This record gives sequence, C-alpha cells and structure tokens, in this order.
Amino acid sequence: MPINLPTDLLRSFLAIVDTGSMMRATDHVFLSPSALSLQMKRLEEIARRQLFQRSGRSLMLTPAGRELAAVARKMLDLNDAAVGSLLGETLSGQVQIGMVQDFAETLLPEILRDFSALHPQTQLRLQVAGSPELVDAYSRSALDIALGLGRPSDPHVLQVAPMIWLGDAELAEAEEVKLVLLEAPCVFRTACLRALQDAGRRFRIVLETPSLSGMRAAVAAGLGVTCRTDLVAGWGGLPVVPPARLPKLPEVGYVLLHSEDPTEAGRRLAELTEGALRRRGTSPPSIKAITGSDGDSLGARRLAKTLSAGKGAVEEIQRHKIRAVC
Repeated sequence: MPINLPTDLLRSFLAIVDTGSMMRATDHVFLSPSALSLQMKRLEEIARRQLFQRSGRSLMLTPAGRELAAVARKMLDLNDAAVGSLLGETLSGQVQIGMVQDFAETLLPEILRDFSALHPQTQLRLQVAGSPELVDAYSRSALDIALGLGRPSDPHVLQVAPMIWLGDAELAEAEEVKLVLLEAPCVFRTACLRALQDAGRRFRIVLETPSLSGMRAAVAAGLGVTCRTDLVAGWGGLPVVPPARLPKLPEVGYVLLHSEDPTEAGRRLAELTEGALRRRGTSPPSIKAITGSDGDSLGARRLAKTLSAGKGAVEEIQRHKIRAVC
C-alpha cells in the first residue's frame, strides 16, 4: 500500500531545516512548539525513520532526514506549481536579483533552472556585482533579492564559511608567495594579504583581475595561489593548499537580503536562492544555522521588512551593521 507524505508536515519539516531550530520554525508555520513537535513525530511515524537527533544543544538531521529534505523541496515545488496552474495563478511580472560572482558562478544556474521551470512567465533581471554595489541597489529598491558577502559577526549573516588557500601547493612553499587576486575592494584579497603580512611571509601579486573566471584560469595555470571558499574551489576544480603551508585565514559570511515582496514570484525566487545557498554554501551535518550574535538565521527577512518601503535604507543597513565587503 502506498505511503503518502502530507504536504503540511513536509512544510513544517523544511521550516525547521531552513531556520535551524524548532522554536524559530514556529514563526513560519504558525504553530506552537508542542504542535510542531507532534507534527514531526507524526512525520517520523509515516516515514518509519528517525529524521532528527540531538547533539548537545544542536539539532541534527539523520541520513534519512537529509534525504527527505532534498526530496521534500521538489515535492512542494511541484505541488505549488500544480495548485497555481489549476487555479489559474500564473506567476508573471519581473523579479530583480543580484549576487556576487562567487554565487553567480556556482549557485545561479541551479536557481535559474528551478525557477524558470516552475514560473516560465516571470521575467528576471540579474545584476552581478560586488557586495557594496548590491547593498546600494537593494537600499534603492533596485533589487528584490541580494546575495553577497559580509563579516561573520554581522547579525544578519545566513551562513559562515572558512576561507581557504587554493592553488599549487609547491607555490605555497616558495620563499616569495605568488598571488592571483581580484581587484580591490575584496574581502578575500584583504584577508590573504593581511595573513601573509602578519606571518612575515614575502609575497608578490603576479596577476589581478575583476573577473572570478580570470582568477580561476590564472590559478589553474599555476601563476600563483589565491584564497576563496570551498564553494569556488569545487566550481573551479582548483586544488586546496594544505593548511600548514600558508597562514590561517578568517571566515566570511554569506548574506541574503530580500524584501517582503508583494508578488508570489519574488517570494519563490528568494526561497530557491536560500535553499541553494544552504545546500551548497556549507555542508555540515547539523541543521543549526551558523549566524551572527543574535542567532537569527532569518534576520535578513526581518530587516528586509523594514526596508521594503525604500526609505532610510542606507541608514538602516548601517544601523544593523551589515557591512558589505566584496
């Protein structure tokens, strides 16, 4: 006999996965903690698998839970598309999204493919730029969604990722370290220069470029080493330099801003963007979000609500300490 997975239980399940805790998920599914807990117990009974487990204060997905999370997103997307089609609610209009090169090269194809398959009538406008430009455009309501880079300490960071050295390991052992960097301003450029200076290592910039693809090509050709995150390492097929050969690098925050857009298309695109980032930005077994000091992984949404009118946006961004860095 076929087993049916109720969509309301799947929505609640993904709310916990995406927010990082059962308590925060209650704000999105409008249920009490006890009711949400009962829903998850029921879902585990239907699936006949344990989906969550505790590790200290962290809530973690089991292997079965991770498998269900991936499938549940597809199921709900298909469900929502079917309902919209039956009700004649074709999503149209225009949605404006901006992101830095790191995400445009790695996450954007998946986001565009999934969104266009679900909502082919919606026109997209894309801006690929540095984080300062994206924050400025977002503050002027020129973007509905902005995905950029920030400091890990910022309260509205969605995820935090460690910076890593990329390139030929032999180049890292040279007396003078050859560097391939993006043009300033860039948080990765600043971080690697500072790390080398603090360690007393000699270095020379052999190539700088505004293009991430150009930087990848130069590193792949053996011109020098650079630093980024494992997101770019996987996309570019670049070797990771063993940690002991070069100074330790700091972490960088992934920031997602999106307004409380009145259109359903904007909301859907923001959800797909957040989902893609969570799946590929970092890959820890824990679903507990790595966030800023207030622990609010959905801070960008709450801040966006105050910015949706477009008034005083720059001041509001500064007040909330969202520092765009690359």
